[in-house]
Amino acid sequence: MSSLEFERVAVRPMDEYNQALVSQVHPPDWINPEPANVYDLVVIGGGTAGLVVAAGAAGLGLGLKVALIEKHLMGGDCLNVGCVPSKTIIRSARVVGELWDGKELGINIPKLIDVDFSAVMARMRRIRAGISPHDSAERFQKLGVDVFLGSGRFASKNTVEVGDQTLRFKKAVIATGARAAQPAIPGIEKAGYLTNESVFSLIQRPEHLAVIGGGPIGCELAQAFRRLGCEVVLFHRSSHILNKEDAEAAEILQKVLVKEGIRLVLNSKLEEVVTVTEGKRLYFSSNGHRDSVTVDEILVGTGRAPNVEGLNLEVVGVEYDKQHGVKVNDYLQTTNPKIYAAGDICMNWKFTHAADAAARIVIKNTLFSPFGLGRSKLSSLVMPWVTYTDPEIAQVGMSEQQAKEKGLDVETIKIPFSSVDRAIADGEESGFLKIHHKKGSDEILGATIVARHAGEMISEVTTAIVGKLGLNKLSGVIHPYPTQAEAIKKAADAYRRTLLTENTKRLLGFLTKLS
Repeated sequence: MSSLEFERVAVRPMDEYNQALVSQVHPPDWINPEPANVYDLVVIGGGTAGLVVAAGAAGLGLGLKVALIEKHLMGGDCLNVGCVPSKTIIRSARVVGELWDGKELGINIPKLIDVDFSAVMARMRRIRAGISPHDSAERFQKLGVDVFLGSGRFASKNTVEVGDQTLRFKKAVIATGARAAQPAIPGIEKAGYLTNESVFSLIQRPEHLAVIGGGPIGCELAQAFRRLGCEVVLFHRSSHILNKEDAEAAEILQKVLVKEGIRLVLNSKLEEVVTVTEGKRLYFSSNGHRDSVTVDEILVGTGRAPNVEGLNLEVVGVEYDKQHGVKVNDYLQTTNPKIYAAGDICMNWKFTHAADAAARIVIKNTLFSPFGLGRSKLSSLVMPWVTYTDPEIAQVGMSEQQAKEKGLDVETIKIPFSSVDRAIADGEESGFLKIHHKKGSDEILGATIVARHAGEMISEVTTAIVGKLGLNKLSGVIHPYPTQAEAIKKAADAYRRTLLTENTKRLLGFLTKLS
């Protein structure tokens, strides 16, 4: 492959929006630059982690030479097959959810809601294309990054090859991300299935959809497609969905999914997929009973596999395994001290914001920590995350169980939204806020919020943990009334009330006599 040639890509359907997308993130007329003599950083992978590393290093104004290599679409999963398209579709689906709740709010809605599925998907493609210039090859070129489109692979201890070009580096960063794992279900390959990497290419609504996996991705898309008019059956191998999350939060969402007409098959084992005249038939067992269901499409939302293939990691002594990806220490340094990694290729936190935060650690540790001094640690991050269902489930820090496993005595304050005036007015009383704090202290260890906009609320608690602001401080923060975020102040006030011991009351009584 010469410097003028690389693999062209297409994103189905190749309408005006996807053509605009590709023109930004993998332009067909792109000409790879002539490599510099040596690069301060060579970044392999143009997803969130790789883009933040490249832009951050090149944008410092220090004259650093930075190269970025991407074999497919710049922007990675987040822009192309993750956050942007999924949340765009979820937004459309949320309108339907609001309409379903209309009667309880005094609004009579026709029983038949006309969802134009193709228009929903076209809107998604339009918005994705509109956002794509932020991650475009041209933008990064203007930032001073040498952008190479093609497959990067290590060739020696200090070189990476892209086609017939060789890039020499002082430091390198692996940010090749992960992909949807291949399900081990007999017959599913032959029958065909969708993942998050292909589901957004749909232009016609599948009337019947099977979703495999009751984790965040499976639950988000199962609910969205159900609201957009699909008959959905959701398979999950555990006894309840979101089994890695707060159990009470998962229970609330599970009841919502059932209420909205999703068929849940829990404790399920998928045995075989067979193509039949009517579509794709899944044979399964659940709680000792064997059954089958026939659908138009199967969406797999279980597991991720790291993209380690083809990198020649053995050449540079970078250890990895095919299940967990590249091995790194707490400084995101691989087993080769000159090579770092960030994002889904090496981290358990597979979130865009986690990749962004890790990339900032990599910039500091590769460029501004001579002799290892002043390096930042991945373990120092306080990481929030959100499942974007309706209601949303947002969490940060430690759960009660995790705190106990670390030997911490923990107490939990729970504020049901049935006691929050704005939630009552909104008809959204089923959620709650939990704040875990160290026993005998106002130090916040973690929190869970279940609410329609929980993701917008969790950052206040995250800020408090990062800034070491305890519940006492939060109690003094004025929250606008009425808002659902007032639940945070209610939790802080609840903590303050625990400080009213008999001795404290006697002291306060004495002070009133002197006032």
